[in-house]
Amino acid sequence: MQTQTPKHLTIVATIKVKADHLERVKSELLQLTKASQSDEGCIQYDLHQDNANLDKFIVYEVWENNEFLQQHVQSPHFQNYIKVTEGMVDEFIITEMTVIS
Repeated sequence: MQTQTPKHLTIVATIKVKADHLERVKSELLQLTKASQSDEGCIQYDLHQDNANLDKFIVYEVWENNEFLQQHVQSPHFQNYIKVTEGMVDEFIITEMTVIS
């Protein structure tokens, strides 16, 4: 019997920023992205900004497993992002996915 290789965990975070806080949140997201790319277990961590709606961002992340993701969520740089952007974001949706093909 062949053992199945564990699949990586993919995260898509959708962030809709309040218009009057766009530049501050964007700056914080750029800092978070740079720090997160060095997190243990991080395979990919990319920040995207919507071309038509500049107040909308997507973060595309790939983690070795959920344990590394949880370490990231508890990291000082992630907790700092949450703290300093409090009240500046209209929507923050996290979607967890697994590659199936």
